Amino acid sequence: MPDHFYIYPSYLNSSSRALGRRVPKESVPRGEVTLEEYLKAAKSLGFEALIEEGKNYPRSPWKQEGRLKVTKKPGTTKAKFLRLISAELLKAGARKQ
Repeated sequence: MPDHFYIYPSYLNSSSRALGRRVPKESVPRGEVTLEEYLKAAKSLGFEALIEEGKNYPRSPWKQEGRLKVTKKPGTTKAKFLRLISAELLKAGARKQ
């Protein structure tokens, strides 16, 4: 079993689940989230992460948006991480306004 998982921007940026969104629509931040914002949020949650440029999400191979490689923590699933990072991004966005 791998010690990491990959996060694509489409997981939170997509308008529909068919295009890759993995969390409820009410939980996603407004506007496009950049990989740098994902990285900052992951690190603020205590995860080790790095950006992998030039990778594309399999459901949208025409978009070369990159991905985030996140080192797993015991007890944290990919779904749980997505909920955590979505909440962190919403919190960070609320501070900007």
